[in-house]
Amino acid sequence: MSKNKIYLASDFHLGLDLPSSSREREKRIVAWLHQIENDCEALYLVGDVFDYWFEYNETIPKGCTRLLGKLANMADNGAEIHLFTGNHDMWMFSYFQEEFGIRLHKEPMVTHFFGEKYFIAHGDGLGPGDHSYKIIKMIFSNSTCQFLFHWLHPNFGLRLMKWISRKGRLGSYQLSAIDEPEKEWLVQFARSYLKDHEDCRYFVFGHRHFPMVYTLSPHLADLFYLGDWLHFNSYLRIDENGPKLQYFEDDLSQSTGK
Repeated sequence: MSKNKIYLASDFHLGLDLPSSSREREKRIVAWLHQIENDCEALYLVGDVFDYWFEYNETIPKGCTRLLGKLANMADNGAEIHLFTGNHDMWMFSYFQEEFGIRLHKEPMVTHFFGEKYFIAHGDGLGPGDHSYKIIKMIFSNSTCQFLFHWLHPNFGLRLMKWISRKGRLGSYQLSAIDEPEKEWLVQFARSYLKDHEDCRYFVFGHRHFPMVYTLSPHLADLFYLGDWLHFNSYLRIDENGPKLQYFEDDLSQSTGK
């Protein structure tokens, strides 16, 4: 089987035992990767793969060995793997590049698949609102803050990261449908971006957790929310026929009606 498909997914939040255990979710993700690896030319993990993350020089958060092993195997077999930082795992540095050859992205990416232009980003901090988070992100992205945090002992530092993550939105996560897409900050961002980049055909975002396909301009531009693997097991597949939002079928996805 030829490797001619592109896959994108986001918001695994491994390390968070909600609504099911992180290990159970990890096994499900690895099963999906096993299913797609024979035709996967490139894999894009678009942020919040981990619920919390910080790389010390000689230490990374424990766990997730099944996923890391699978990604290493796919990379060794020729798959091109891209990893985006999200608002929960922005403190990634060189580990994934040096250990697996994975390409790390800390900013949105513009690329072409099958002759069409795509804008890909986790989505946190984009658009007109969420000003308090934008200030927090600026602080967390500051190299001085990262350097100072680096001097905390890993047992304390990683425990602190876990606590900060639990105090965030997902600590009491409530799933809600998107009833008014035009009020979405990322939809507003995409519309603004199109004013100066009319050739952009597709926008792909994580972060928002609810899977959605939304037409920005008929036959000209579409927006995709990738959803998450806490509830939907959703992902985007791109081939010569274009992008299609899909769902990995198992007991959880069947129980949500997907």
